[in-house]
Amino acid sequence: MMSLIKGMLLIVLTMSISDVSAELADTVEKFKASVVGIGVHTPTSRPQNTLRGTGFVIADGLHVVTNNHVLPKHLETELLEKMAVFVGSGKTAKVRKATIVARDEYHDLAILKLTGTPLPASKLANKEYQREGSYIAFTGFPIGAILGLYPVTHRGIISSVTPVIIPVADSTQITPQMLKRMRNPYMVYQLDATAYPGNSGSAMYDTKTGEVLGIINKVFVQESKEAVISKPSGITYAIPVKHLHALMKKNNIN
Repeated sequence: MMSLIKGMLLIVLTMSISDVSAELADTVEKFKASVVGIGVHTPTSRPQNTLRGTGFVIADGLHVVTNNHVLPKHLETELLEKMAVFVGSGKTAKVRKATIVARDEYHDLAILKLTGTPLPASKLANKEYQREGSYIAFTGFPIGAILGLYPVTHRGIISSVTPVIIPVADSTQITPQMLKRMRNPYMVYQLDATAYPGNSGSAMYDTKTGEVLGIINKVFVQESKEAVISKPSGITYAIPVKHLHALMKKNNIN
């Protein structure tokens, strides 16, 4: 009798894991259509395209969200540099020109507007914080400058809703603006999934619904920036989508 019960439990557990895996696979397949690369197109250079991070399509299919820190501080006009969004994957990816239409340096967010035809847009969750323990995933281009434009998905849970951290090498790098933020920090998601350089700007989404819950913007570094690949901490942070809603409303993006 006991062996029969154990067998039944094993069957139920196996079915549950299989269902969850299939559910995530379906969500990822749909969401990948909204994932794009963010970079710079320089027609006078070789290579012409430089990938700087990840973004995702919102609203009318012509607006793209990424991190503010992913964008270049300035474009070399004499070299004809332009902001670019890379659509598709691998060698078949297309370059679309883009302009910066909104920035929020404080919350590390930026919105670009594409030229050309609309792309499939992702759906944003509401402004409420997601519960700790919720299952999440994010899809982007980790180490994309080396591995190429092939979207990669990581999954995990929301470990905590915690005050934003400001990583600096030493105390001499702390600015008055940082001190002000430390006194009144905003809350961010801490995840148990590992992000890498190139994942910045990736949408963090619900594994069931595919709704965007936040935007990946930093990873906790244990030793140095160089060690983030060989010795990842497994701790990643994401900006809650409520701040994206506010930026879109401020700039009349629907």
